[in-house]
Amino acid sequence: MNSYDKAFLVSGRNTLIHKNKKLDLIVINDDNDPPLIITRHGVKMFQDAVPTNKVEAKERYMEIVDISSTDVFGETKTLLFVQALNNKEYKVDYSKKGTDLFIRIHQDNYI
Repeated sequence: MNSYDKAFLVSGRNTLIHKNKKLDLIVINDDNDPPLIITRHGVKMFQDAVPTNKVEAKERYMEIVDISSTDVFGETKTLLFVQALNNKEYKVDYSKKGTDLFIRIHQDNYI
C-alpha cells in the first residue's frame, strides 16, 4: 500500500498526520498501551473494541495504524505527535497514560 492509499502521513521520527476526514485512525502502540482514535474533531482514547482486521475497520470507516510496524515507525513510541484535521497538534505521552497529561494539545493552529 503506497502513501496515496493511506489516511495518514508519517513525518519525522514521531509525528502522524491525519489527512482523510472520511476515515478515523485507530492508533495501536503496544499491547500495554490504550488504543487511540483520531477523528476530524481531535484525539482521544478509543473505548470500543478494536477492529480485528482491515476489512472490519473499513466497514466502520476506520483505518488501523500500528506504530511499531515497519511501514509506519518501526518501533513503539513513548512520545507521539498527531496533527489532526481540526487544525491542532496533539502530544501523546505514553509514559503518562492514565493521567490528564496523556493526551493534550501541543500546538493550536499548526498550519
